[in-house]
Amino acid sequence: MSKQATQLAGGESEKHGATRRAFLLGAAALGLAGCSGSSDRWSQIQESNSYRSAYGPMPNEPFPIPAVNTKRVPRQYQRQLVNYRGAEPAGTVVIDPQNRHLYLVRGDGQAVRYGIGVGRQGFSWSGRAKIGAKKHWPTWTPPSEMIDRQPELEQYRRGMEPGLQNPLGARALYLYEDGRDTLYRIHGTNEPWSIGKAVSSGCIRLFNQDIVDLYSRVNVGAEVVVL
Repeated sequence: MSKQATQLAGGESEKHGATRRAFLLGAAALGLAGCSGSSDRWSQIQESNSYRSAYGPMPNEPFPIPAVNTKRVPRQYQRQLVNYRGAEPAGTVVIDPQNRHLYLVRGDGQAVRYGIGVGRQGFSWSGRAKIGAKKHWPTWTPPSEMIDRQPELEQYRRGMEPGLQNPLGARALYLYEDGRDTLYRIHGTNEPWSIGKAVSSGCIRLFNQDIVDLYSRVNVGAEVVVL
């Protein structure tokens, strides 16, 4: 674990600090490596292999999704099963912006890990939220503040239609705090090269193949922890 990650975890509130430290310490101790042995080793190997072949084309989507060139994607940012010893219950989404990873806790000592793109400096955030809504091929409506910064987006003030050019990609999970929309999203992307980098306006982006997978596994109301 890096010094920066340790400091980030240590700066959390008393209420949430222990849980996050447990996650980070468990991750460091295990190296967040691939599948480990268990009584169901064969099924784990099969599932892990299905992740490795998960980035092919998706022709049956309303807007067919092209394959990801995995030769250009570091293995650490490709979907895989990893060991997990954090205290979060199954179904929790844990986001580690520093290391560009999102974890979906499975509750069996493992998590599904996805590579992500995160907010650039000045647009990052941390805390806890809940998934307040899920949308399939969502419309993208840039906030007024973004339009002020980028006047060329004025044409989308009332929304950009779904499609491969839409910045939200194939699916979006809308994050709420105290019942209110935070305006932050976990979503797909039309810029697959950005996974593993800090380039967004604060939202968490995944490969379209990964957001489709994550979308199918999480429920509205699921807790999201951003370290």
